Amino acid sequence: MNTSLDSKIVKTFIVAGVLISKDNKYLLVQEKQSKAYGLWNWPGGKVEIGYSIEDTAKKEAKEECGYDVKLIEEVGVYHEHIKAPVQHLYKAEIVGGVLSYPEDEIINAKWFSYQEILHMKDKLRGSWILSAVEKLENIRNLT
Repeated sequence: MNTSLDSKIVKTFIVAGVLISKDNKYLLVQEKQSKAYGLWNWPGGKVEIGYSIEDTAKKEAKEECGYDVKLIEEVGVYHEHIKAPVQHLYKAEIVGGVLSYPEDEIINAKWFSYQEILHMKDKLRGSWILSAVEKLENIRNLT
């Protein structure tokens, strides 16, 4: 085994998340884990063996914000750099449940307007959050 080659292999994983909008606002959750503490993100999580990307997105919506969702379409696939996870984001519609979140994992869950998200760039987990909202806002303005 070539250890110099092994040290250059980067292991990455896949994350699935949901973009839920209601009344022209978008739902974000505030992270509690140490590497992203206090930052806002979409409800989402790592795709585990045995789950599809789509099933993970629905499971994470239920776990992180209490909603049962129906996936409408894939908004995009985001990958910021080689050591970052590949993130699949789906536009989702609420079909049941109530807003709730696990306090050991999430600090807060809140609805934000596009304008509010624009002004909180330094409080977002990554640039993909704003990119996804801008994409949906552009589509909405075309219709």
